[in-house]
Order: sequence, then structure tokens, then C-alpha cells
Amino acid sequence: MSTEHPPFPEDVPIHPLLVIDYELIKAGNKHEIERLWTAGTTLGFWYLKNHGVDEEVNGMFDVGAQTVLLPFEEKMKYEQGDEGMSFGYKAAGANVVDASGTKDITQFINIATDDALAWPVQARRSYPSTVNARMISTIIPFVEKSLAVNSTLIDVFDAKLGLPTGTLSKLHPKTEFSGSTTRCIYSPPILDRQATAISAHTDFGSLSFLHNRLGGLQVLVPGTEEWQYVKPLPGHAICNLGDAMVIFSGGILRSNLHRVVNPPGAQGSLDRYSLVYFTRPADSIVLRALTDESPLIADAVTHASDPKRFQPGVTALEWLTRRVKNRRVANQKGLGAWLNSGGTEHTTSDS
Repeated sequence: MSTEHPPFPEDVPIHPLLVIDYELIKAGNKHEIERLWTAGTTLGFWYLKNHGVDEEVNGMFDVGAQTVLLPFEEKMKYEQGDEGMSFGYKAAGANVVDASGTKDITQFINIATDDALAWPVQARRSYPSTVNARMISTIIPFVEKSLAVNSTLIDVFDAKLGLPTGTLSKLHPKTEFSGSTTRCIYSPPILDRQATAISAHTDFGSLSFLHNRLGGLQVLVPGTEEWQYVKPLPGHAICNLGDAMVIFSGGILRSNLHRVVNPPGAQGSLDRYSLVYFTRPADSIVLRALTDESPLIADAVTHASDPKRFQPGVTALEWLTRRVKNRRVANQKGLGAWLNSGGTEHTTSDS
């Protein structure tokens, strides 16, 4: 698919993110590790350059575009359903974007990491022909490289949190089923420039590795009331932490509210594709603050205004299923479903 598009407008307010150099992180550069720690403990968002996944990203954009172009009836054979499964195709209008029940306009295909790593054996579910045709050449290489990037970053947070070496990686084993997934997303141009393509949320899992070419992503910076765009930078991914890392760290790490709206300026008239790899804990992992493993985390929970938020008492699978299920249109039976689709953004942040 073409990568040519109008530039991001210069007159649109943006929120600057720290640019983290992945090559320096891999080399153990102490200054760069401190900068990553700063990003993870403040907004929980940062740019990542020199990640080495550009070629695979281009191929995945093609997979997303080819899948969107399939006949509607064909795509619906692989629909996620209303029971909280996060893998498969999601049709436009299947989810809501607010408590009033406004339907979303996005389509996406979620490909389970379990299926990519088990290929050609089916681990979780089947997929459209466009996915199967590119599994070996494109999807598996993207998954393997994305896994390596996210694992390296998670190991940095493991050390900075004072956890025994490998504690966080043991919560994300490749050998167990998890909600880790690759998502190709499509949003059409929005006639109403104020409409929302993807509603305000924090991410469900541990670490997200996002690639986009057009604007539209916005963050709500703590202490402010106005949404700010995050400008896409060529060759840079946007990474952000999710709810699981907030819980594991006792609130030391942050997962920030974000949403997707129409791209600004001339970009707003274009089809918007994006790509993200989500690393999530193994399904069986009970979400809890790792207070027994780290004095730093134990102290953070002790001084938190609401320590119970770091002991939700559910598994990663239960957390993910609840959030996915309660954003489905079919499950909107009053305000309760919408509220139950929320994560750590619905709790009070501790400063």
C-alpha cells in the first residue's frame, strides 16, 4: 500500500514524547535506560527508534489493507463474537465508544501470537486467507521481532523495579497461552471531525508497540483536561505501557489514557491504517502487585491512596475478557457494561 500522504500539520498542538534509542537500550547504555525509566514512570508513552522492524511493519500494513478489502461475508466468518475473545476480526460498529452506546467505525484483525508461533498448527482460532497467505513471510517475522523488542524493554523495567532477574519475563512465557496479539486496524475518514474512532482507554496488557503513518492518536496528560495529538515520526514506533505493568509495579509504572480521532488537517480525508503488537501476561497469571519480590514496589503500595487497586484478584485472561466483552454493542445493557469495560484509567492515580 502507498506510504505517500500529506504531512502532519505544523499548527496542531502536540504532546512531545521522549525518543528512546533501542540500540542503546540493547547495549545497556545507562543514560538511555534512565530516560526509558522516566518515560515509563511519567506518561507511560515514548517513541522508539532503531527498533529494526520497519520491513516487517510495511508488510503488515499490506496484510491489514488486504484483509479490509475482503467481502464482508468472508470477514464475518472470523468475527470475534460477543463473549470476550480478543482474536479474529472485529467489524465496524461491533463496539461502543462511549457510555451512550455510540458505535465505533473501526475494523481490525487480531492475530494471536499463539497461532503465529504454532503455525501451521491452529492454536487458538482460524483466520482469513489474507492472513494465512502471509503468515510465514510477514506475520511470524513481525511477531518474533516485536516479541524481542518488547521483552528487552520489559527486562529494563524488571531491573529498575528491583525485581529478581527475569521476574517479569516469567509472567510472559512463550510456552503458555496469552492474550498477546498483532492487530491491524483500519479507520475510514470521519465526516464529523470531533467523532472518535477508538474510545478513550488504557491498554489491557503489559507493553504495546505501535506503528502509524497518519495522526489521530491522542493522549490525555495527567493534570490536564485537553487531549493532545501524538505526532507520528517516520521510522519511529510509539510504545506505551498497559494496565498489567501498572498493577505489577504497584503504580510506579503508568498506563495513560489515549484515544484515536480523525487525523488533523489534510490527513483527515484519508483512510487510516495502523499496526500494533500487544504483549500481555500469560492467561493464568493472577494480576497483583509484586510486593513480595521488590521492596520498592512494596513501599509504593504501602503509600498508595488505594492499595486495593493493585490486587484486582483476577487472572490476565479474566481481566482481558471482561474489558473486551463489555465494549461490545451486544452487551450494552445500561451503564454498567460500559463501566466494566474500563481498566486502571477508572481509578485514582497516585502521584
